Amino acid sequence: MDFDVVIVGAGPAGLAAAIRLKQRASASGQELSVVVVEKGSEVGAHILSGAVIDPAGLDALLPGWREDAGRPLSTPVSEDHFYFLWRKGGMRLPNRLMPALMSNHGNFIGSLGNVTRYLAAQAEALGVDIYPGFAATEALYDANGAVCGIATGDMGIGRDGQPRDDYAPGMELRARYTLFAEGARGSLSKQLLARYDLEAGRAPQKFGLGIKELWQVTPEQFRPGLVQHSFGWPLDRHTGGGSFLYHFDDHLVTVGFVLHLDYQNPTLSPYDEFQRFKTHPLIRDTFTGARRLAYGARALTEGGWQSVPKLAFPGGALIGCAAGFMNVPRIKGSHNALHSGMQAADAAFNALAAGRGHDVLESYERGWRDSAIGRDLKPVRNVKPLWSRFGTPVGIGLGGLDMWCQSWTGKSPFGTLTHRLPDHACMQPLSAVRPITYPKYDGVLTFDKLSSVFLSSTSHSEDQPVHLKLADPSIPIRSNLPRYGEPARLYCPAGVYEVVDDSPAAPDGAAAGSAPRFVINAQNCVHCKTCDIKDPAQNITWTPPEGGGGPNYPNM
Repeated sequence: MDFDVVIVGAGPAGLAAAIRLKQRASASGQELSVVVVEKGSEVGAHILSGAVIDPAGLDALLPGWREDAGRPLSTPVSEDHFYFLWRKGGMRLPNRLMPALMSNHGNFIGSLGNVTRYLAAQAEALGVDIYPGFAATEALYDANGAVCGIATGDMGIGRDGQPRDDYAPGMELRARYTLFAEGARGSLSKQLLARYDLEAGRAPQKFGLGIKELWQVTPEQFRPGLVQHSFGWPLDRHTGGGSFLYHFDDHLVTVGFVLHLDYQNPTLSPYDEFQRFKTHPLIRDTFTGARRLAYGARALTEGGWQSVPKLAFPGGALIGCAAGFMNVPRIKGSHNALHSGMQAADAAFNALAAGRGHDVLESYERGWRDSAIGRDLKPVRNVKPLWSRFGTPVGIGLGGLDMWCQSWTGKSPFGTLTHRLPDHACMQPLSAVRPITYPKYDGVLTFDKLSSVFLSSTSHSEDQPVHLKLADPSIPIRSNLPRYGEPARLYCPAGVYEVVDDSPAAPDGAAAGSAPRFVINAQNCVHCKTCDIKDPAQNITWTPPEGGGGPNYPNM
C-alpha cells in the first residue's frame, strides 16, 4: 500500500504529525494520504504517563480544544507541592525557591491515553487512516539506502516459527516520508540510530523507568488539582529518581515513581522501591480505604538537550520521545512530542509540495533547537548530569542554582555538561555493593508484581515466538548471575525474567547440585523496554510481539 506519509506510533507525536499534515493539505486544497500504524490493540492501549500536561502543544495544534465538550483534560492544577523525604518524615520546599519553569500552575492533570484517543478522533475526522493492532517490525529501504516505508509483522506465527491456522502475512506500507514516533527505545528507531549513525557527536542517551498506579480514593482524601512531587527516601543519595502524586477527575489519584536507570546497585528493584515509597508516613494515608484500579510501567528518555540525536535521515525522521524530547526536572514530554510532530509534519508537507521524497528533511533538523522544544530543554540541560555526578542533595541543589542563573543571566555557570556513561555501563558487581532487602507485600498498600501485571490487562498470544531476544543465551547464567545476581530479575517491573534452579533435592533436603536456568515469561511483558536498556551485557533486544499484544491501559 502506498501513501505520502507513514507514521509509526499513535502517541502524541505521531497523531500531531498526522493532524498537522492534514491541516496543511486542507488549507492548501491538496490531497495527501497519511496512515498511522499502532502496535497496541487500540489507540491509547500502550500510552503511559504521569500525567501533568503542559497544554502548550495542544494549544498550538488544536487552538479550540478547551471549548470542546469532549476535551480530554478538565482538571487544572490547583496546588503544587514539592517534598524532600527521609525515612520517617519529610520537608516541603517553598515554592518561591523553585525556578519559574518548574511551576505547574496553568497545566492540567489527566490521562495521556485519553489525550491520544481524543487526538485520534480529530485525525480520523480529517481523513487520516489509523491501523491499531499492527506492529511495525521492519523499516524498508530503497536502492539508494533511503527509508521508503515499513512492514508490519506477520500474524499467526507459532512458538516453533511455523504458521498457525490463523496465519496472516504482514503488510508493506510504502511512503515518500516515514516518521517514527515509537516512544523511548523504539525497536525500529534503535535500528535507524545505528544504521545512519545518528548519535555521532552526541552525549549518550539516558533513560529512566516510570512505574505508575491509578487509585480511586475516598472523598476525605481527595484534593482535586493537587500535584505533589518528592525526591529522597526510599532511594539513597547516590541513586536518582523521585515520585509523583496527582489528584484528578472522579476521585482518581495517580501515584508513580521514576527511577533513573544509571543506578549502580544490581540488587535494587525499581518496582520494590515504588512499593516501599507508598508506605511513607506522608503518603500512605492518601490510600486509606482506596481501591487500586490500574498499573503500568514504561521507560522514558532523560538525556535531554545534549543527547538528542540527529533527527532526519533519508526518507524519514524521529519525533517525540523517540527523539528524546522529555524535560527531566519537569517530568514532562507530551508538549514537546506534539511540537515535534507538528515541526516534522511541516517539513514533510513542504517537501511533498515541492515534489520531493525520500530525502533528508533538513528544515526539521535545523529548526528544533530554536523552537519551543529547544527553549524548553536548553535551560534544564545540566540538571541530569549534575544529579548523576553529585548525588541527590548536592546535585539537585546545583541543578536548581543552574536553572536560576540561566533565568537571571541567560547563561549557565557550567556551560553544557555531558553524560559520562550509558546506563547499562553503570552497574557495579555484587562484590562492591551492600545488598538491598525489601519488606514483604501487605496486599493492601503494597503488592506483588504478578497481581500488578494483572491490573495492566496485559495479554499476549501464548503460542508465538518469544519477542525478547538473547544474543547469547548463555550470558544470563554464565556471566550476569555470578557477577550481578542476574539483575533482570529485579529491574523488570513485570516479572518477565526468572532464574529457576531445577537441581533435585538431596535426601537431607539440601540441593544435590546446581542447574539454574534463565526463564523468560514473555507473556508478562508490559513493553517498558527496561531490559533492552539496562542489561549490563546488552544481550537482550526487545522486539515487537504479535500486533495487539501487550498492556491494555484504560486511562493511564
